[in-house]
Amino acid sequence: MRRDRSRLAAILPGLWLAAFFAFPFVLVLKLSLSDTALSVPPYTPQIDWSRLNAFIAGLDVETYARLVADRLYLDAWVSSLRIAGTATLLLLLIGYPMAYGIARCAPPARHALVMAVVLPFWTSFLIRIYAWIAILKPAGLLNAALAKLGLPAVNLLNTEAAVILGLVYAYLPFMVLPLYAVLERQDGRLVEAARDLGSPPFRAFWTVTFPLSLPGVAAGALLCFIPMAGEFVVPDLLGGSETLMLGRVIWTEFFANRDWPAASAVAVALLATLLAPILLFERQQAKVLR
Repeated sequence: MRRDRSRLAAILPGLWLAAFFAFPFVLVLKLSLSDTALSVPPYTPQIDWSRLNAFIAGLDVETYARLVADRLYLDAWVSSLRIAGTATLLLLLIGYPMAYGIARCAPPARHALVMAVVLPFWTSFLIRIYAWIAILKPAGLLNAALAKLGLPAVNLLNTEAAVILGLVYAYLPFMVLPLYAVLERQDGRLVEAARDLGSPPFRAFWTVTFPLSLPGVAAGALLCFIPMAGEFVVPDLLGGSETLMLGRVIWTEFFANRDWPAASAVAVALLATLLAPILLFERQQAKVLR
């Protein structure tokens, strides 16, 4: 009976992944190998089980060749990785001191601070991003505050800087919580031993605390970088027309251009790019859970 329960516990996640990841991915992969057509649905060939050989023969890699030839897709790919990488670095610089400070607080204050980190999740993500529009627009709260201080106005809305700011704000809890989970479990006696051996506080941190927190650093960085590379809402609302990210390109191809094969090919290319970080994330999660 116990063995049957173990098998069932292993089968259920597999069925979940097959239904909500593998099967949709096969459909997207099939679309990426199709050709654009002025029809409903806007692609060919369509699955015809009675003419399976003709269906397979109609699939090709022409859409991928078009992605390589068109500079727009390469620019969007490079821009997505650059923006996601920059935002991840900023998140690490901001999130690590926050997580370290929370982990070193007394338990009552620690619990309150963790709740404060999680609290933004209680508000709609879309509403929180719209709030940044009210802050960053030319007549918004930021420029009003700068005017009262006698400082010149800044134009941040519809820029790449606004996108990075929005990403850092939206994904900060995803960086803080994994770091806090690792730092909170560290044995404080290790740092005390380093201090007793004559190591100054800063050196004790870099030789003891930081190396032991690297699994949390990797988990937080990958947990933020992977979804940010394909982000759509933040660049669409805060970024200008020149801020290219693959999430916006996919949406434009699907809904504006009705080029489903191109959108699917971009999605597959994005997944292939993120495959290595995803595998690294799974490996780091396994280390954290040990």
